[in-house]
Amino acid sequence: MARRVYQEWKGRNIFVFKGRLMFGPDAGSLVITLLLIVVPIVIFCTTVARNLLHEFPTYNPAYVILVVTILYTIYVLVLLFLTSTRDPGLVPRNSNPPEEEICYGSSETADVSGRHTPTSRLPRTKVVFENGVPVEVRYCKTCMIYRPPRCSHCSVCDNCVERFDHHCRWVGQCIGLRNYRYFFLFVSSSALLCVFIFAMSALNIKFVMDDRGTLWKAMKESPASVILMVYSFIFLWFVGGLTCFHLYLISRNQTTHESFRGEAGRLYDRGCFRNFLEVFCTKTTSSRINFRAYEQDEMPMRTTREVKIEDSEGDSRTKVQDNLDAEFSLH
Repeated sequence: MARRVYQEWKGRNIFVFKGRLMFGPDAGSLVITLLLIVVPIVIFCTTVARNLLHEFPTYNPAYVILVVTILYTIYVLVLLFLTSTRDPGLVPRNSNPPEEEICYGSSETADVSGRHTPTSRLPRTKVVFENGVPVEVRYCKTCMIYRPPRCSHCSVCDNCVERFDHHCRWVGQCIGLRNYRYFFLFVSSSALLCVFIFAMSALNIKFVMDDRGTLWKAMKESPASVILMVYSFIFLWFVGGLTCFHLYLISRNQTTHESFRGEAGRLYDRGCFRNFLEVFCTKTTSSRINFRAYEQDEMPMRTTREVKIEDSEGDSRTKVQDNLDAEFSLH
């Protein structure tokens, strides 16, 4: 019986609902992220928002605060879901090294049958043109492809990812070409949620202080408000700082990976306005891999030969290459 692509996928991804959703190998960290979001909101709704219902002359503003909190939290969770469960931009693997790039040398090696064949060499890097500028791309030994520009291999997921930004353990997924927009919206929306919870908790403290007379008595009367203010303030530094950092990267059309490694420079910078349009106003590209498709029922026979991969220093290493045997006898 034919198996689907996701069942044979060699990366470390976790697939659910028959390949419709995919996670990284550390998807369990999503539980922690969900708890960090949901638990404070539940505390806020059952304590602070409930107290605000009695503080306003009419209940309308308090109900608005409660509804906005619930709807905005759902919005943040949807962004988390879209970031964590979709293909970040995986590049299809090759089952064999690219034949057109192999250079055959004069030395010979013997295969298992004793037949001598020329030793083949695969360049470690090659040059392609991006926006009219020559860019050096590297060969990935795991995926057996020359990575497209701005692509990198994630050691956590064991996949090559287009426009690789980083692997985020908080969302349990790589961040790349197809989910970067949702990741940024999730982080920035989380920062706004922290500001909102902090402001409403401070407002509740003010109302209680007006009734009790002093700040200390108000804090003793409403410890949940104090805890939520401290909690929101701490996490605002994290998600707020991350939002500012990614705003800077978007303005330069850079990824986190490129920024830390000093790569790409201004090659992809189209100007601040166009860079933001590219991230937020362009159509999300379709996945290059149909994980629900069926694998081929029959695979050709394989033979092996040695391929030497040359690195940038001129040294060569031997790699066993699987070759599809396409020779058929005619009788």
